[in-house]
Amino acid sequence: MDAVRVALLREVLAGTEWPTAARGFARTLRSSVVPRGGGLLLVGTEVYEPWHMAAHLADESTWSGLPQLRPTLVRHRVEPDDPAHLAVGLGRIEAAGRGETLLMVAPERPDAGLLERVHDARRAGATVLSLDGGDTEVRGLAHEALTVPDDGEVDLDTVQHLVSAAAGENVAVAPRGRGSFRDRLSRLADQLTAPPPPRW
Repeated sequence: MDAVRVALLREVLAGTEWPTAARGFARTLRSSVVPRGGGLLLVGTEVYEPWHMAAHLADESTWSGLPQLRPTLVRHRVEPDDPAHLAVGLGRIEAAGRGETLLMVAPERPDAGLLERVHDARRAGATVLSLDGGDTEVRGLAHEALTVPDDGEVDLDTVQHLVSAAAGENVAVAPRGRGSFRDRLSRLADQLTAPPPPRW
């Protein structure tokens, strides 16, 4: 999703908790991967693989110049003829440890095998984050969680767009120059879609 569409989405959701909640969660994600320099592992449930989140984070990684945001998609089923970037199985979570971040996208309760692997990764020192549907065990495993209830005003896909876009935002002020084209476009879109200031 490009910067203009994200800005429009934020405008539609203005007045709700979601733009602020997504930015807060994205800051946590970014701060857990950038200083540590470890890998970002992204895993879903057996029913739901977060393909879109993986693609959006990869794009944000490229645009923001933060290679640490590029996730490794961990899959429940890997076929022998899958390309290398799609051939990472659940064993990778078992190998996760200190300095690595594991983002679990779980609209429904994951199976016990995944929960056990995530628990072991946390005990080994990995930072665990979750975008979830409210399962208490998933939230209990996560250092930071953002819950998207089924009956809420937004769905999990929308929140994934907001989080991935916010994770790649250049929040620091550049000391020189005008920033990247994408940063300038994002600022312009935010300005154009911002409500007018109040008149007193």
